[in-house]
Amino acid sequence: MRGKMKKTDKYIEEAESVLLHTYNRYQIVLEKGEGVYLYDLEGKKYLDFCSGIGVFALGYKNEEYNEALKEQIDRVIHTSNYYYNVPAIEAAKALKKASGMDRVFFTNSGAEAVEGAIKTARKYAFLKDNRTDHEIIAMEHSFHGRTMGALSITGNAKYREAFQPMIGNIRFAKMNDFGSVLEQVNDRTCAIILETVQGEGGIYPASQEFLRQIKELCEARDILLILDEIQCGMGRTGAMFAWQHYGIRPDIMTTAKALGCGVPVGAFLLTERVAAASLTAGDHGTTYGGNPLAGAAIKKVLDLFEKNHIIKYVASVGAYLEEGLDRLAEKYDCIETRRGMGLMQGLVFDRPVGPIIQKALERGLILINAGERVLRFLPPLVITEEHIDEMLVILEECLA
Repeated sequence: MRGKMKKTDKYIEEAESVLLHTYNRYQIVLEKGEGVYLYDLEGKKYLDFCSGIGVFALGYKNEEYNEALKEQIDRVIHTSNYYYNVPAIEAAKALKKASGMDRVFFTNSGAEAVEGAIKTARKYAFLKDNRTDHEIIAMEHSFHGRTMGALSITGNAKYREAFQPMIGNIRFAKMNDFGSVLEQVNDRTCAIILETVQGEGGIYPASQEFLRQIKELCEARDILLILDEIQCGMGRTGAMFAWQHYGIRPDIMTTAKALGCGVPVGAFLLTERVAAASLTAGDHGTTYGGNPLAGAAIKKVLDLFEKNHIIKYVASVGAYLEEGLDRLAEKYDCIETRRGMGLMQGLVFDRPVGPIIQKALERGLILINAGERVLRFLPPLVITEEHIDEMLVILEECLA
């Protein structure tokens, strides 16, 4: 007869009997969060430098955010897009102001936002010449999502291999190599899509020159520039959206993750020019997208960003994180370099980082990877210098 099981073991055993095994999860069950810390079922405390993969920008148990959601739940959660609702309208106005874009379509996830961006680009091109053979150029090592369209433009063959055929007419170029983009462009190219800062692919920011050249090419040939800001947007890099560092504006952008700070929501945004010449009634839709609960979450998130001067704060605390990681990189030969922007950082190692992540977890620090050899840092945007110091101490213990 087995001895008494810990609550953690019991729930993990139950999970493995009922959930589809598409994740190799760490062997903890998280129960609650407060500030920048998470707690498991056994009461162990973890400093969170993952924030739900860049989602919980405002930290856990933010009372103003929680109260806004509770208030909306007591009013109405869902009505469908047959009708208008005030929270979605207010959220769209706030997002338009924060982004400098013109039109908003709310989705349920980042992958769905990418799907909408792809459809928009193809419809825009179709209305110009009535052809259906247009092509999209994406970047190698990119990641845009797991749905079939988003997967088709994800620049990692191992993700696509088992699910072929993908949607057609996709070409891949090299990030920060404008010559490789020119090699792929032809008269059927309707869009170029890239993450302003590649996330899963290893924390690679686009260079100023590369993004400027892409923008100029798109303007000269009426190709739509789509920037994926799902991970690097919403203040993560020290601007509301990373492309705002570059002095350009995309034709279409996608956002999600921290947009709802835990409520599943995404969006794609368009310039007025593209919106007026692409999707019309019946071309695209969603049952849940932009429902009152999602709208209330987005509006409160954007209000709190403004009230608490989150963008300015990230620029400051992000510089402190960079300095700390640079010191580690100088000290340890196993670290090849640091790269990233703001509170989206990566340390590149000469070996797999899985063992480091496991050691850190055992010591109460949550980290994740971005590829086999890159340690990724995506803390809540409300992280303090003291929290960064705490993280660096734990990480150095793991490296030593």
